[in-house]
Amino acid sequence: MTDRDRAAGPRRRLRRLQRRLTLAYTLTTLVGVSVLSWLVIHTDGRSWRNAEFDEMLRHAAVSTSLIYYTDAGVQLDGLRDDESTRGRHQVFVLLSRTRIGTPAKGVADGAGKDTTGRTAAGRATASTRPTGAAGPRPVGAAGPAGPGGLDRVFTSGSRSVPVSDERIAALARTAMEEDVTVREEVPAGDRTAYAVARPFYHDETQETTGAVVVIGDPGLRMAEHTRLTYAVLTGSGLLTLLAAFTGHLLSGRSLRPAWQALEAQERLLADAAHELRTPVAIMRSSMDVAGTDPRNLPTHLPRIRRATDRLTDVVENVLTRGRLQDSAASFSPVPLRLDQLVEDACGELPPGRLTLTLRLDESVVDADPALTRVAVRNLLDNALRHGRTPGDPHGGAEIDVSVRGHTVSVADRGPGVAAEELPELTERFRSRGGGSGIGLSLVREIAAAHGGTLTARPRPGGGAAFLLALGPAGQARHARAGTS
Repeated sequence: MTDRDRAAGPRRRLRRLQRRLTLAYTLTTLVGVSVLSWLVIHTDGRSWRNAEFDEMLRHAAVSTSLIYYTDAGVQLDGLRDDESTRGRHQVFVLLSRTRIGTPAKGVADGAGKDTTGRTAAGRATASTRPTGAAGPRPVGAAGPAGPGGLDRVFTSGSRSVPVSDERIAALARTAMEEDVTVREEVPAGDRTAYAVARPFYHDETQETTGAVVVIGDPGLRMAEHTRLTYAVLTGSGLLTLLAAFTGHLLSGRSLRPAWQALEAQERLLADAAHELRTPVAIMRSSMDVAGTDPRNLPTHLPRIRRATDRLTDVVENVLTRGRLQDSAASFSPVPLRLDQLVEDACGELPPGRLTLTLRLDESVVDADPALTRVAVRNLLDNALRHGRTPGDPHGGAEIDVSVRGHTVSVADRGPGVAAEELPELTERFRSRGGGSGIGLSLVREIAAAHGGTLTARPRPGGGAAFLLALGPAGQARHARAGTS
């Protein structure tokens, strides 16, 4: 199994966790939006329903107030020209024959004559047509007695809502028997209609003599409710999609520290594997050769010692990179004498053919001592490896080290490096030869953690100069806090 395959497992788990968080956020939003949408639609529908019933109740009340009795009988002339019977609602007036006395007290207009123009003497045997009654039939024929002896004596407009006569008569009968206003939803073919029945009374006896039934079509007024329903459902869908997108972004942001920790772990493992491979291979080969001929062991001991030193440097660099990738708690900048730290690091250089020139100005910076020491040592190690003086048969190196302000300069007489080549050299595992490439990349990260930079420029007379610039006092904490 390769390193990439090992890393794929945690990455897949993080992606799966992000999808689950997104799904949970979306479902929570969907449930909340659905409940809210149901409440809005239900409340609006009930509001429209109540408004429709209220208007029908008003028409029924006005209609019953326009019905009155005289000696000639019940008078319906006021219903003909009133707006309550000319609107979009259907108004029916049903009269009880069993409670109005003899047929002589039938339906009449306000002049004391029946609707056929006869006097009271002729009303005993003649059928009459009520004033304002719809249809060609006289009273008693428009909807004869039916159950309970109810006659429909008035109908406004056309019957656009197909409610059966039996249902209308049942509503009127219930209102008359219970002496209450009835409001119901009744079947009307393949849909539902609203119905209101209100009883009316004889002016003298105060007996219940009939009822007014108002039929309304909810579809005519519920169009606004339907449009609101579509708008709410569309808005809910868009809001759910927005919640899914937002949840994906938020879950990704919440998992960003986990992604960064995983990437840091992968880089640390890759650095360790890459850095340890070379010194371990050198030690192994030296031991194998020395094992074949123990007499040559003293010859291989220096090589093994150098590999061991290199292994120590590798471990220190890897641990330093781990510190940089860890939380801000492991980064501890303090006021530091930069010139003294550089002088101590130069004193640890191995003896040999080395020409070292120091130009150290007194300097105090706000930096982490351990990280700064590693950065300076890596610059010195880079100069020793790649800064040998050309043409020197002994491979000696000429290194010029200086400290000015917050900048450390390490110059050599090697092949040199152009400024545009520095970004490539400070990438992990990129080297001009003889090294692993982690040293300069680590120096760049340490400089960035301190709010500084690592730059390179050609050295007059040949070679290259690397400049490590640390941030002013106080800037290191802010730089580290911005990257944590």
